[in-house]
Amino acid sequence: MDTVEKIVEDFASDIAMSSFSSGTRLRDMIRAIRACKTAAEERAVVRRECAAIRTAISENEPALRHRNMAKLMFIHMLGYPTHFAHMECLKLIAAAGYPEKRVGYLGLMLLLDERQEVLMLVTNSLKQDLNHPNQFIVGLALCALGNICSAEMARDLSPEVERLMRSREVNTKKKAALCSIRIVRKVPDLAENFMALAASLLKEKHHGVLISAIQLCTELCKASKDALEYLRKNCIEGLVRILRDVSNSSYAPEYDVSGIADPFLHIRVLKLMRILGQGDADCSEYMNDILAQVATKTDSNKNAGNAILYECVQTIMGIEATSGLRVLAINILGRFLSNRDNNIRYVALNMLMRAIAVDALAVQRHRTTILECVKDADASIRKRALELVFLLVNDTNVKPLTKELIDYLSIADPDFKGDLTSKICSIVEKFSQEKLWYLDQMFKVLSLAGNHVKDDVCHALIVVLSNASELQGYSVRSLYKALQAYGKQGSLVRVAVWCIGEYGEMLVNNVGMLDGEEKITVTESDAVDAVEIALNRHSADATTGAMCLVALLKLSSRFPSTSERVKQIVARNKENAVLELQQRSIEFSSIIQRHQSIRSSLLERMPVLDEASYLVKRATATQATISANKHAPTVAPGGLKLPNGVAKPTSAPLADLLDLSSDDAPASTTTSTTTPNDFLQDLLGIGGVSTSTAGVPSTASTDILMDLLSIGSSPLQNGTPGQESKPVHAVPEAIDLLGSLSSTTSVSETKPTRLVSQGMDLLDGLSSSTSVSGLEKTVHPSITAFQSTTLKITFDLKRQPGNPRETTIHATFTNLTSSTYTDFIFQAAVPKFIQLKLDPASGNTVPANGNGSVTQGLSVTNNQQGQKPLAMRIRMSYKVNGEDRLEQGQVSNFPSGL
Repeated sequence: MDTVEKIVEDFASDIAMSSFSSGTRLRDMIRAIRACKTAAEERAVVRRECAAIRTAISENEPALRHRNMAKLMFIHMLGYPTHFAHMECLKLIAAAGYPEKRVGYLGLMLLLDERQEVLMLVTNSLKQDLNHPNQFIVGLALCALGNICSAEMARDLSPEVERLMRSREVNTKKKAALCSIRIVRKVPDLAENFMALAASLLKEKHHGVLISAIQLCTELCKASKDALEYLRKNCIEGLVRILRDVSNSSYAPEYDVSGIADPFLHIRVLKLMRILGQGDADCSEYMNDILAQVATKTDSNKNAGNAILYECVQTIMGIEATSGLRVLAINILGRFLSNRDNNIRYVALNMLMRAIAVDALAVQRHRTTILECVKDADASIRKRALELVFLLVNDTNVKPLTKELIDYLSIADPDFKGDLTSKICSIVEKFSQEKLWYLDQMFKVLSLAGNHVKDDVCHALIVVLSNASELQGYSVRSLYKALQAYGKQGSLVRVAVWCIGEYGEMLVNNVGMLDGEEKITVTESDAVDAVEIALNRHSADATTGAMCLVALLKLSSRFPSTSERVKQIVARNKENAVLELQQRSIEFSSIIQRHQSIRSSLLERMPVLDEASYLVKRATATQATISANKHAPTVAPGGLKLPNGVAKPTSAPLADLLDLSSDDAPASTTTSTTTPNDFLQDLLGIGGVSTSTAGVPSTASTDILMDLLSIGSSPLQNGTPGQESKPVHAVPEAIDLLGSLSSTTSVSETKPTRLVSQGMDLLDGLSSSTSVSGLEKTVHPSITAFQSTTLKITFDLKRQPGNPRETTIHATFTNLTSSTYTDFIFQAAVPKFIQLKLDPASGNTVPANGNGSVTQGLSVTNNQQGQKPLAMRIRMSYKVNGEDRLEQGQVSNFPSGL
């Protein structure tokens, strides 16, 4: 019954409290706010309470000032403005009593920051309280100063803080040391005033003072090189003594954490030792014994002990330690890998990755344990262990490590297979010494995880196969067998189909048998069956389908008896919804039916691919990718960090930043730079359709017979940016794209073409006198796009033939100063109606005094050419002697008509 009455009374009091007064207690206000069911109700309660507080402030009621300040701090934590009461903090601080000062200083630290002008008025009160005889009031002032101290306040109050660091009171010294950290951060020039004081505090016995002093020493080392040298000479002995005492100390309840004596002090001392010992052999030698003692005596069965051991390992790897001590540290990390705690294993893997650069041999001893981590259930540990294994591979262990990884590939999680496959391919490519071993491993990877293998890896494999004439028979047989067992792996199908098309007669006749290789019986019909099955199974993939059609066409020449069957298979795709496959089917059918005389020469085996030029091309693409990852750090809003060679993103923030997004023209698709993923498409000549061509087909200066095998996309696909290509169905048999090229025809100009309904055959009457004359590019005079006292940028402009909208720009960057520019990055942005493509730069270092330059290619397509001129914003970032520089400008002097 009493409980019911109490509930009724509370409910009545809540109803009665509809209007607040400044005398409302803090708990009542909190209860009222928490009782609100909507945000609007909460805002109403806060508004009423703020109005009551304003009234109390205007009436100057000192008795309620501390209560109002407490309520204002709660309102501030809810996110509501409280600027109207800043002066109340100062009045409370100026009060004589400790309770008022406590609330005033708390409000000062919570409601204000160093940017507030009101803060200037509190300097005198802080100075008075720092000299107050009551140590608790002194402590309040030190806490406030350590939290909101500005540079001006630091200079004014630094002498008082220095004096308090010599105080007899332990708490005062501790707070003064922490406050001095803020002062040193704000005014590094004052660091020399605290060096001797910080060194003297290391002789204290109280652990709180020691931790504060060590943190101050750490900050001094970062702020001043003179302080670093001073502390190396005067603090090493004291730090070693502190670490020895705390390691050998008996049980102390006030410092004990899970049986470990003050792990926080341990870790602070070890961090400072790492800073002092880095690059200093004498200091490092003095630390070796105590570090070895900590590494061997610390209990690793408890988390606090593991924290100390990890920090000890970091210190050993960071200083000039002896080789034996480094081996001891790496062995500790090896023990961490066997720990049940995933966090401990993860930090151990991270540390081992850094330790490889210091002592790779010691890390190699834990190779077996690291390989087990690759199979861990935790995804983050698997990825980190895989990266570590990649760093461990060398010429002596590449074969066993690769075998372990490939064996695990068959049972790996699907989410992990992509990373694992990429690393295995990189290892095999980098460390393969025998082509046969390389091919065997790549065939295994394609069989087990072909859907995760990238196109550039497949192209590299094809290049190797093209150059390894003695292994082509073995390869085509191995791939044929893999295709029968793992026909669903996309990359395997592409490579296998390519090999069957090129070396089908080797497959059928068992040419180039190796010692110990088992013979297989494959008929001509079996080879065609394999390609037909692949075509039907992967019909949705245009690249794979195109490769299958090319392989079938070549098999019809290699095996004349299968010509009729190949013709039927190819003809089935004449109405394919994929326009690329439809076009190839029509043209290949024409070759089989009408051009028997030239088919054999037309479908000869591909010439050996130039491995050297391919490696250069791939290295350039890889370097561009690495540069993109390296030079793309997180930047603040409004910042712009685009690496050289990366196309301009069409995101709104960038356009707004460069003031180029105001145009209301429809946005067009940005053409990306060539990536390794385009290699297979380059091989087939079926690369992705670029919307920037706007209906104008490309021209070529090579022989028409070579062009026949790289037909590319139909003009119907090359529409304007907003145009959607639709599949063409039921193409009449009368249409033949390979007709009507006379023996004396010279192609001197290019016009947009389209499919017509009359019979054509481009190969009719073809003779050796056929020639193709290329179009000259329209060259414009060079312009100076940007010039300052430090940098000059010149643009050489060329208009593409047959496409007046597209302009190729060759940019040259010249350094006009006497200092070399490093990490040079050029960025550009254009309005929405312009498409921009940036090629990789020739380098990222611009020599001084114009002794050399950096060049970079650009391509711009003005989709409103003739209506709106070219416009471009450019930005250049680079480093001079390690200091970041940034320049930007607008290019508005393009020739008219572009």
